[in-house]
Amino acid sequence: MPAKKKQPVTVVTGGAGFLGSHLTDRLLAEGHRVIAIDNLITGHLTNIEHLAGNENYRFIKQDVTQYLYVPDDIDYVFHFASPASPIDYLELPIPTLKVGALGTHNALGLAKAKKATFLLASTSECYGDPLVHPQKEDYWGNVNPIGPRGVYDEAKRFAEAITMAYHRYHGIDTKIVRIFNTYGPRMRLRDGRVVPAFIGQALSESPLTIFGDGSQTRSFCYVSDLIDGIYRLSQSDFHEPVNIGNPREMTIKQFAEEIIRITGTKSSLEYKPLPVDDPKVRQPDITRAREVLHWEPKVQFEEGIVKTIDYFRDWLARANER
Repeated sequence: MPAKKKQPVTVVTGGAGFLGSHLTDRLLAEGHRVIAIDNLITGHLTNIEHLAGNENYRFIKQDVTQYLYVPDDIDYVFHFASPASPIDYLELPIPTLKVGALGTHNALGLAKAKKATFLLASTSECYGDPLVHPQKEDYWGNVNPIGPRGVYDEAKRFAEAITMAYHRYHGIDTKIVRIFNTYGPRMRLRDGRVVPAFIGQALSESPLTIFGDGSQTRSFCYVSDLIDGIYRLSQSDFHEPVNIGNPREMTIKQFAEEIIRITGTKSSLEYKPLPVDDPKVRQPDITRAREVLHWEPKVQFEEGIVKTIDYFRDWLARANER
């Protein structure tokens, strides 16, 4: 009789966040037992309330910049803890730096102690305001280390450096995903990112706020596509950074016009000055993801954005009932 296959045990830091909660759902669907760790500074229990009573799920409220102790045997550590939107890391600059440095160090230490695979959620912000377009993984970036956004950009760049150091020096099985703009259900309505900002303004028929002239570009990836790429990366034997995002590029003004069209709102456009160091272009080169992971995004923009609008419409309806 064949031996029973061992159930993987996985730690997800930032497990109550937008991406961490979706990742948890995918891991549970793949048969993992998940231990989520989150201090709820930007994550929220509503993102994981559907997991209450799940015998394969445990939640620990803790700041990952403090020593991490988990008694269980662990197979994977996914480090997703961090403020991840401009409004968050501008309001929480020190916690952002600490979770990128101390939090990553602690999460790597846990992976080392448990001989677990480690996956770092890094970011396209490592490229800064890029001088190369689209952005490939071998581009070193154009980052202002002392600007207001530097607390996030440099925290993630340090996190990548220490992850590779643990891989090279300690032989830890590490992966690095550079995440480009992602959207979908469970985003916070007022987290400062353009997708929830425009949808929230459209649903309330307020003006959609465009910073600058709206010519700056972004590439939007639906969350299920992103999580699929991340899961594939975790199962690979590849250790260099991998871009995961949707290369379909559009200007912020085009995106605003699409939101107005799809929601049917009477909202107008309102222009404000561009924030300091705001990237002018953002588009992933996903050649590496295609070749190494056999991954590319599948969800079309309109399909994903309709699902996201429906989520926020329901969220606002529930909020008005309270």
